[in-house]
Amino acid sequence: MNFIDAIKWDAQGLVPVIAQEQDSGDVLMFAWMNREALQKTAELGRAVYFSRSRNKLWFKGEESGHVQTVHEIRIDCDADVVLLKVTQTGHTPGIACHTGRHSCFFSVYDQGQWRSVDPVLKDPLSIYK
Repeated sequence: MNFIDAIKWDAQGLVPVIAQEQDSGDVLMFAWMNREALQKTAELGRAVYFSRSRNKLWFKGEESGHVQTVHEIRIDCDADVVLLKVTQTGHTPGIACHTGRHSCFFSVYDQGQWRSVDPVLKDPLSIYK
């Protein structure tokens, strides 16, 4: 069986993906993959996602330069979630979020409010065209 056939794809042919920084263990982001994105990720050793809003493959870093080098691809026990162990490149420290932060998970629940706890490392207006 092809490794891609082991995945439990949703009705749209997608699977949720979590990108985790290999060295720190930080959860960087959540995205989606289709079969082609997972195949390309495995072939290239670089994170390739599927953009639902643009309905096309999204090579992480294609516009920002913040590429994710993939060290390991895992699936969960139900084979319906993919975990990528990555190194985030293109800026030190690594920027995974389109807001210019290290991680997309920068808001923490605090007494009934969401509070940003991680700094913007680079102005997103200078990252994206």
